[in-house]
Amino acid sequence: MAAPMSWRRLVYSVYSPAIAGVFTRISDRVFRARDRRGGSSVLLLAPLLAETDPAPHRVSRPTSSAGAQQTEGLCSHFRWMAEHVPAFRVPGSHIHILTSPDQFYQAMKARIKTAQRRVVMASLYLGTGQLEQELVRKVAFTQACACVSLCFHNTREFSSGQSPDLKVSVLLDYTRGSRGKINSRTMLLPLLQRFTSQMRVSLYHTPDLRGLLRLLVPQRFNETIGVQHIKVYLFDDSIIISGANLSDSYFTNRQDRYVLLENCREVADFFSDLVEAVGDVSLQLQPDDSVTMLEDMVHPYKGNRQDFSAVARKRIMEVVNSAHIRQRLLNQSEDSEDEGMSEVEEDTWVFPLVQMKPLGIRVDEQVTQRLLTDAGPESTVFLTSGYFNLTRAYMRLVLKAGASYRILTASPEVNGFFGAKGIAGAIPAAYTHIARQFYKQVCQGGQQERVHLHEYHRPEWTFHAKGLWYYLQGQDRPCLTLIGSPNFGYRSVHRDLEAQIAIVTENEELQSQLQEEQEMLYRRSTEVSTSTFERPDRHVKLWVKLVTPLIKNFF
Repeated sequence: MAAPMSWRRLVYSVYSPAIAGVFTRISDRVFRARDRRGGSSVLLLAPLLAETDPAPHRVSRPTSSAGAQQTEGLCSHFRWMAEHVPAFRVPGSHIHILTSPDQFYQAMKARIKTAQRRVVMASLYLGTGQLEQELVRKVAFTQACACVSLCFHNTREFSSGQSPDLKVSVLLDYTRGSRGKINSRTMLLPLLQRFTSQMRVSLYHTPDLRGLLRLLVPQRFNETIGVQHIKVYLFDDSIIISGANLSDSYFTNRQDRYVLLENCREVADFFSDLVEAVGDVSLQLQPDDSVTMLEDMVHPYKGNRQDFSAVARKRIMEVVNSAHIRQRLLNQSEDSEDEGMSEVEEDTWVFPLVQMKPLGIRVDEQVTQRLLTDAGPESTVFLTSGYFNLTRAYMRLVLKAGASYRILTASPEVNGFFGAKGIAGAIPAAYTHIARQFYKQVCQGGQQERVHLHEYHRPEWTFHAKGLWYYLQGQDRPCLTLIGSPNFGYRSVHRDLEAQIAIVTENEELQSQLQEEQEMLYRRSTEVSTSTFERPDRHVKLWVKLVTPLIKNFF
């Protein structure tokens, strides 16, 4: 084992994501034949560095059908979504926009404490600080109460306490969750050891990190190949969809977005099933800190790449497709049985959008492209991303669309990589370079009056919010928002596992909440102009400009 370790040290000192492309090209040519013969080539590497950039995919427009008729109460501009993804009709009064990291943290703690049937948490990783430890203690306490309830469930004093059937499921990324000696795994091991039958910890491993690439690329850098990036926090029938991870900064001074859906069982069931499906194709953490795969499941990096993706895609799309069919039948039945109550109370639609390109799943990408394509004149789209790195397809749609765009991104000082050591410290400058190139295209096309770029500022904070708010022509409040984990960049579309929801609402109170959220974020911003990039603090070194095109697909 000495030789591989020396290789690791060598690569650690010189590695940049561009090397992944070199290894990939060599591997694809040399070992592709072995994979076709059914062998599990341990040297198969990650996909090519170069961005594939097909023409924007158009989601087909629905024809007249029962599916179209069942959404009469839905704003006609977005009725087409129900033809392609599950459509959950919920009361808008059950949806609450959280606006601060502390609200997010307190909401999770409160709902963990009262959970009776299930706690499901999907995140990139779980941090190791005091706030994260408190969260783990809350889970342990709730599970302990459930165990006590199991022992005394026939007695009066425990008849209304925690359910003996409480199950806890956690889905994290394998590479990020395993980084360092003290990590997400070590944080969860005590729970797993104490509540083995009630606890599941799944660690998703991208199938693109394999062979020589997995052997040579060191920790932290290996996360650039692809990760589990879904952020879902579910407690019985309530669920928080966010872009925030389970880490102290996301609970204190890292601004993100968060939406709480209270008592929305069908939506909660869908995301519980989705997390379970991804967990089924992930590595399972054991009480001794080892990992195993479920029986008869293809291994993500030891097994055949195509076989793993096919099995994973089938398992996950079973959840999406079954929910789609079930909801179409349910919505059609509700329309015919109780139109009045549906129109008055269930005035909001929730559409889950899943993107897992390594597994061949592109739902979110296709819906997002359709939204950007259909954004017509006099409409306004407020789009935000903590990491401004739009795919070429998204960028083309923004620059050629008729709608007005106000794009919010992180200023260098609130970028999560600001002040980082080593090459990571240059990432904010790389984003500045990307933003400048985009703004240059806006100016060259004479689009300055239609496309505006804003930068978020807040001392001692970082910015991680992502999503969009859609204002239709003549409306002063948004009727649609996208909220979840995608950043609209190459990684979100091509490398990582992502999920978000589209909320379409006619509920005026919910529309007001969305408007207040959007305005709150933009109030802390300044609009970018040509002079912004001429300031001394925005100078980008030549080597960063040269390297950015090579590595922009990795962050």
